[in-house]
Parts: sequence; C-alpha cells; structure tokens
Amino acid sequence: MADYVGALDLGTTGVRCVVYDRGLRPVAAAYRELPLHYPRPGWVEQDPALLVAAAQDVSSRALAQARLSPADLVALGITNQRETVVAWDRTGRPLGPAIVWQDRRTAPLCERLREEGHEAWVRKKTGLPLDPYFSATKIAWLLDHVPGLRERAARGEALVGTVDAWLLWNLAGIHATDPTNASRTLLYDLRAGSWDPGLRDLFGVPEACLPEIRPSVSVFGRTRPDFLGAPVPVGGVLGDQQAALFGHAAVEAGEAKVTWGTGAFLLMNVGGEPVVSRHGLLTTVAYAMAGEVRYALEGAVFVAGAALQWLRDGLGIIGDVAQSEALAQTIPSTDGVYFVPALTGLGAPYWDPHARGTIVGLTRGTVRAHLVRAALEAIAYQTYDVVRAMEADAGVTLAELRVDGGAARNAFLCQFQADLLGIPVVRPAEGEMTARGAALAAGLSAGWWPEPAAVRALPTALSRFSPRSHVPERGSWLTGWRRAVDRARHWAPDA
Repeated sequence: MADYVGALDLGTTGVRCVVYDRGLRPVAAAYRELPLHYPRPGWVEQDPALLVAAAQDVSSRALAQARLSPADLVALGITNQRETVVAWDRTGRPLGPAIVWQDRRTAPLCERLREEGHEAWVRKKTGLPLDPYFSATKIAWLLDHVPGLRERAARGEALVGTVDAWLLWNLAGIHATDPTNASRTLLYDLRAGSWDPGLRDLFGVPEACLPEIRPSVSVFGRTRPDFLGAPVPVGGVLGDQQAALFGHAAVEAGEAKVTWGTGAFLLMNVGGEPVVSRHGLLTTVAYAMAGEVRYALEGAVFVAGAALQWLRDGLGIIGDVAQSEALAQTIPSTDGVYFVPALTGLGAPYWDPHARGTIVGLTRGTVRAHLVRAALEAIAYQTYDVVRAMEADAGVTLAELRVDGGAARNAFLCQFQADLLGIPVVRPAEGEMTARGAALAAGLSAGWWPEPAAVRALPTALSRFSPRSHVPERGSWLTGWRRAVDRARHWAPDA
C-alpha cells in the first residue's frame, strides 16, 4: 500500500524533493542548487533544462534515501517559484532562457502601459499592478525577441508557462497550470477564474500557447515512467508562497504567514471573496479545490535572504549565511546603520522598479557586524511595512505571524520581528512549509484527509517568540527605516 507522498519544490536558487508519511512527517529529502545568470543589470535568467534535470535528480535521491520505490508514493505534489517564465516547443526543447521573477527588463513596457491608462483596469481584473515582476510582460518579451516564437505560439506549436507548467510538460506531457500560478501572470481574471481575452490582447499573448487551468488540489495526470521509473499521480500544484500558506494550514480568513527565503512573501487568507488592496498589496488566489476558491492578500519583498547572500558572495564579509545570527548579536544595535536591500527594485508596498540598494548611517566605527545586523533588520522592517498595509486592507489585526523559510532559522531575526510588530512570531520546527503545502495538496487529492483543516490535528512542534513588553526604541527604529527607504527610492529614473 502506498503510504507516502512526495513534494517537489522548484525554488529560485535550488530544487528540493521531500518525502512525507501519512502524519506529514518528512522521512527523506534531497536538494540541488541552481545557478542564476545576470547577463545585464536588472536581468535574471536560468537554464530551463537544469530545472527539469534537478527535479529528476532530487526525486530519485529522496526515494533512494527513504528506501522507497515509486510505487510507495500515493501522489506527487509540485510547488514552484511563480512568475518565472519558460517558452518551449512540443518536443520539450526550451526556446530561450527562463526569465526569472526577479528580472526587471520589462520595466519600460510596464511604464508605457501605465502612461496609456491601463493600470486601473488591469488591477481590477487581476488584483495586480503593472510591474515587471509578473509573467505577462516577460512572455511578451520572449515572443518579441526569440525569432519566430510569436508565429509559432499563435499556431500552438510553441508553448509558454510558469515553472509548474514547464515541469508538468516534462513530467507528464501535460500543458497545465493551477489558479495560484495563473493569478500571478497578469492574464488571469480573478473573478471569472480563467484567462482573459482583453488581457491577452493587451500583452499580445496568443491563447493557443497558454496552459489549461486546473484546480490546485486535483489529479493532473501521471508522471512518465522514465522520470522516476514508474508512473506516479501528480496530485497537486501550488505556487510556492501559496503552498507555504497551505502548509501552515492557514485556511481560515485572517490567518497569515511570511516566508523568508530569497525574497520575503507575506500572505493572509481573506476567504472566498477577493479583497482589493488600497495599500500597495496584491490580491491573489490562495488555493482552489473541488469548486472552492480561496483568496489571499500578498505583499512581496524582492530581496530578503538574498541580501545575506550578497554580503557573502558579493562583498565577502561573511563566509556563511548561518554566521549572521551570531555576528548580529555581538553588538547591541546597528548604531544607526540601515540597509535598504533594493538590489532589484522595491516591491510591496512601494512598487518602485527604479529604487536601488542603499546603506546609510556609516561612520568610521562601522564594522561588518553592523552591516550584517542591518541586513537582518531590513528583512524585519520590510515585513513590518507589508503587515501594516495588509491589516489596513483586510480590516483585521494579526494575532500572530507564522514564519518559515531559510532565514526563519535565525532566532535573532524572529525575536526582532516580534519586538517590531508587537505580536508573537511562531516558527514550526519543520522549516520546509512550502514542500509541506505541496505534500498536503497531494495527500488531499489521494483522499488522505477530508479537508485541509484536518491536518491541524497532526502533532507539530512550534517555537514561539513573544515580543518584549516594552520596546521604547521601536519608534526611532521605524523613523530611521523610513528615512533610509526615502533615499533608496527613484534612484535610477532612466533605467
């Protein structure tokens, strides 16, 4: 009897496969790092073929580690970096690089569309602003710059999609996606639950090249025998941030989480009706299953953990990101140093593609510990900005903030975030909530549980960071942060 599910997590910097038992306990995991390429300032690309090769590699290694065969898996769930775009032909050959969600090359197109007066209509349809972050302008760029692609796409000979669609094509020969990924493209009508003809026309994307949209929790098909050695049902697809929300079992309106990974992404479940943001947030699909759709508000921060990676790889001032916690605690404060990590522009709630990274408050006494602590505090400040905007939009005050992602292992960051927000920060012992969400979707599709909330009964170890009762510095901290952000904004108006 198949008593396990697999979760494939295709992230920005790596691909992971985790095998879970019926208690949603991880029994094996494998990981492979992915390179990113930066051919020009503001451009971020990946090799699509490496995404598939890495997915096959980690899936095989995770099964081997658990001493399981494909027949032991009742289903496989997929979660993925979202707005990243791939184009390919029907043989599975990539037609150009994968344009990564961080890529800003389409900022001029977004500005032109805003100047033409399209943004209000686009936001009403999609819940999203006109920003290079989202997929439609990336698709348009590929259609315009890969020779012959537009004509082939119109005939259905070439296909486009987000990473989930690219993986499904290679795993199972299916050209499909789910509403959580579709709702990140600027081509999806939130209320109709389908690709919108007017949006397709605006961005010049032919219908024939787009994937079919299926519920997040459903059986998409079965993997090809050569992928794992035997067919396995694909029982769920979720964009990575929605998967993390799902993994936290945050299925009630008003529950929220932040994932601190390469970027920082905060989602709040708002229930069965979309909430239109008035404070620079996104409205998106949280998940869809059995005719039921749940929506979320989202604030996306482009650079979070990536700021620490930059300190390591770009400046060489730390040898390992894990050092950051101990270094930050060697000093009582940043001594007025602020780091605004707008290395690829600013996301929510500012949406400024021309902002640039800024470090202010340096003195002769500044040492590397100040920079490292400022980078960690910047993650918390950016999260604070999004939380306050989200509370204003939803008309609720968060009772707690659930955290996950690589940076959530940093206890200094968790405690600073609790102090800054004045509410508890709750961290599950299992850090891979994105993979857990994909596994939950796979288990639901296989009939393991009647509804997502049923997993709340499963035992889960939690760490709780309570805010200090009195933090007199909070006001001055935030004043300094806002001044620093003001200096980072609109730095490259002609970019």
